[in-house]
Amino acid sequence: MSNRQREVTLRFLAEPGDVNFGGKVHGGAVMKWIDLAAYACSAGWSGKYCITAYAGGIRFVKPIHVGNLVEVTAKVIYTGRSSMHIAIDVQASDPKELKNQLTTHCIVIMVAVDEQGQPADVPEWVPQTDEDKVLRESAIKLMNMRKEIGEEMEAHVKYIK
Repeated sequence: MSNRQREVTLRFLAEPGDVNFGGKVHGGAVMKWIDLAAYACSAGWSGKYCITAYAGGIRFVKPIHVGNLVEVTAKVIYTGRSSMHIAIDVQASDPKELKNQLTTHCIVIMVAVDEQGQPADVPEWVPQTDEDKVLRESAIKLMNMRKEIGEEMEAHVKYIK
């Protein structure tokens, strides 16, 4: 499994086109970067085309400014049969100082698909370190919480129609 890429970091400068009306980088731009990093990570791990199945728990901790050096790090923290849970951290800094600060964090679930768009098996990720084991257990807890939330949301869907 040495040819599997478990982690990827995208690095780039925040551009003027990424700014919202308040003068900071737009949350939608950050979410796009998160999705790109999640795809690169999941495709690198699975060796397959992957689609986003879920993005949740997005926490915008600090603003990103135009001209900041942005680093979006994506890491596999759990695998199912065809799914991969990817932890995403977004950090930013003034490129002259390089003092990264966490700006955003979330979990994204990606699903590998075959040429017909059907779920495809992915290699199992097995945690090696204590930190990895904690991340895997956290992913399992979050998965169980999402199931409960999904059940609760069914009532909302029923009454919105």
